[in-house]
Amino acid sequence: MSGERGERDERADERGGAPSGGAGEPAGGGLSERDRAVLAVERRGWPGPGAKERAIRERLGISPTRYYQLLNALLDDPRALAHDPVTVNRLRRLREARRGRR
Repeated sequence: MSGERGERDERADERGGAPSGGAGEPAGGGLSERDRAVLAVERRGWPGPGAKERAIRERLGISPTRYYQLLNALLDDPRALAHDPVTVNRLRRLREARRGRR
């Protein structure tokens, strides 16, 4: 059974959400549970980088690298903007400022 789950995880969409038709698939085209959890982690204030990375691994079960990939994709998703406009707009501004410094 665990091999089957691994195969399902590999077929997840490019943002890392649940595979089509999976239990994590949102009803009505909203954000998946994982997408909402990524935004919730980013919304919270962290005392330092170590605490945030540890929380990403423990709460989401993914690496920090994968987390930031998912987060970056969410910033371009209009559903994420509708779900949490304050966080998404703040992160979009930070991303644009970083791009401008390059």
